[in-house]
Amino acid sequence: MALSRSSSGERWRIRPDGTEKVTGKLAYLTDMSREGMLIGKVLRSPHPHAGIVSIHTDKARKIPGVRAVITHSDIPGMNGFGIVNPDQPVFCEDRVRYIGDAIAAVAAETPEIAQLALDNIEVHYVPLPVVDDPVKAQTKQAPKLHPGGNVLHRNQYGHGNVEMSFAKCAHIVEETYSTPRQMHTYMETEGGLFIPEEGGRLTVYSPTQHGYKDRMQLARILALPEFNIRVISSPIGGSFGGKDELNVQPYGALLALVTGKPVKIHNSRAESVRSGLKRHPMTIRMKTGVDANGAILAHQVDIVADTGAYATLGAEVLNFAIEHVTGPYLYESVAVEGVSVYTNNGVSGEFRGFGGNQAIFALEGQMDRLAARLGIDPWVFRARNMRKPKDPGPVGQAIVPTDGADQVWQSLAGSELWLNRHHQPSREPWIRSGTGAAFVMHGSGLGFGIPDPAGGMLALSDDGKIEAIFGYEEFGQGLIATLELMMIEQFGFGAEDLRIVIGDTDLVLHGGSSTASRATSMMWKSLQKLRQPFLNRLLEEASRVLALPADQLKVGIGGIRDRTSDELLLPYPRLAGEASEEIRFLTHFPFPTSPTKRIGAHYLYTYSAVAVQVEVNALTGRVKLLKQYHAVAAGPVMNPQGYLGQIEGGSGMAVGFALMEDAVMEGGHYLTKNLDSYLVPTWTDLMGDVEVHAIEELPEEDDHGPRGVGEIGSVGVAPAIAAAVFDATGIRINKLPINPELLQELPEFLREEANSE
Repeated sequence: MALSRSSSGERWRIRPDGTEKVTGKLAYLTDMSREGMLIGKVLRSPHPHAGIVSIHTDKARKIPGVRAVITHSDIPGMNGFGIVNPDQPVFCEDRVRYIGDAIAAVAAETPEIAQLALDNIEVHYVPLPVVDDPVKAQTKQAPKLHPGGNVLHRNQYGHGNVEMSFAKCAHIVEETYSTPRQMHTYMETEGGLFIPEEGGRLTVYSPTQHGYKDRMQLARILALPEFNIRVISSPIGGSFGGKDELNVQPYGALLALVTGKPVKIHNSRAESVRSGLKRHPMTIRMKTGVDANGAILAHQVDIVADTGAYATLGAEVLNFAIEHVTGPYLYESVAVEGVSVYTNNGVSGEFRGFGGNQAIFALEGQMDRLAARLGIDPWVFRARNMRKPKDPGPVGQAIVPTDGADQVWQSLAGSELWLNRHHQPSREPWIRSGTGAAFVMHGSGLGFGIPDPAGGMLALSDDGKIEAIFGYEEFGQGLIATLELMMIEQFGFGAEDLRIVIGDTDLVLHGGSSTASRATSMMWKSLQKLRQPFLNRLLEEASRVLALPADQLKVGIGGIRDRTSDELLLPYPRLAGEASEEIRFLTHFPFPTSPTKRIGAHYLYTYSAVAVQVEVNALTGRVKLLKQYHAVAAGPVMNPQGYLGQIEGGSGMAVGFALMEDAVMEGGHYLTKNLDSYLVPTWTDLMGDVEVHAIEELPEEDDHGPRGVGEIGSVGVAPAIAAAVFDATGIRINKLPINPELLQELPEFLREEANSE
């Protein structure tokens, strides 16, 4: 189905949270305030690597209006955070490892006083040698940044004998690819409001992708029982993975408990750049060989990822890249190795695509180069080596069979964009047109061996509202709209009958993180499990109240209706008032994982094929995206508007990854300090046509339902653009973002002048 307003009919609906968002009326958590609240600020290191000799806070404490100045000595519990590896100090004690490291925090009556207090904290540093390169960081001469050394994590995968396979190859391509340190650039920077409550409780209003994980980490830092902390976490003004880890929450929470007052912290954009997470820069060396018929025999990969000063999810991102660097293809032999390395650069972490974007950019570059070496159409070459439905997964694991690879391949091959790729008239002599494509296989969920709970709850509330209660977060992706549409279509309720409850650890279940393209899948699965018990119970109670057989009744808009005439017989508020007992059902289950015991290996995969048409201005070297075609095999579409929005939004982020975004660092310092020196795609960069073909069919035995599409729209665009640039200019790209200087040509009149001299 080609997704559009016209093809979606009545399913194309105004989002329940849409009007308030586009009119600016919606109050985000960082918009909140309380009477008498204090302003919190954090003192961060000026050095990327230094020892701390002393910290003096006396001057700051004496400033009128300053209510608290805290350092490492004021932490009652663990001085560290990190979802998996809590190696990032809340406050540094004797050493700083990057310029975002926190030394102290203050709470004051005004922002100006808080800044004055920071300026009066005296810290004596001894600068240390800076480790700003992940390759140099692995040498014996490099200073150790952590007790275990500078290697956070190594992983590998292989099958067959890659050297013997290379010996049989007719053609071998070797290339090194590098990808940038991309910023999430959410509209809402990190922040929150922290309120101490009666009885020693603390309420945290702060955007996060998983309130329960924040609560667990804050409990360790504050030395409080988890049930003493309430985390309210939605709505979020954008995240893309960047708010899955704690950011300002430890400082706001500590200051609120120390002062006994509400404390608000909200990062400026410059602070967000300095301390926030980024996409892992990776260098990926590949050597790939084929026989004379174009069958891939050998694939050898070496990945170096710069995780920065602290672990965050660096190990997991590397595992994902290793899994996806073989993609939707079959090989006689594979040898993949990777290492994630600590440096004094900014901290890398979770980012939409989770390492798959870097891996697929490199892999698809290899496929295009091999096809050219063979003299084969690159899309035909991909088909010759494509995985089949019952083949094992990329790391040899059992996966759910899917026809997705062939489905998206066929869809793209038949698309108007691809069929007309050789007929692109040029507007001006210096404009070069080209078309390229990429092929993507992307796993969802957290993978084998990683706790990945799911579930939800349905209830008839006392006021007659049908409550759908889930532990997932709305950060712009359309989760609320998708859940509402599923409740309408699968249960028969009206939108006005519903109350969607999310983002509050006091109210929702621990349903896992809103990440890894999993929330829509798990909401759908939960509703499948809850639907019949909940509907049956509503009808049983209605039957008792109305003294009518349950089989004469049905659930409908506004209440219980006559199954034949559709007459409204019992509004939900009346049913709630006369129910003999509470009507509430919950379900709890894990995200499905492969039976193959390899940590992080995925079970459910989504396929995508992307074609793009570009124009390259040979005078400026700038690339303009004209058209995109996305074929996505992700199962049934739950919300056509949201699905389309995710693919369009993901592709826009990928345009930035491909053409302009890089948070440049030098010697451990960001040269990019704000959005005046970090460009992201705007409307003018994204004006080209975007066509999205959603392939909904799943194999008959597949009962896993819809897969999430939050990430896959961002994965294949960059390699497709690189292929299109080659088609237009004959220049192969191996480094992102694409440098316009590479694509510039000397104008004809200057060439003539040069030739005449």
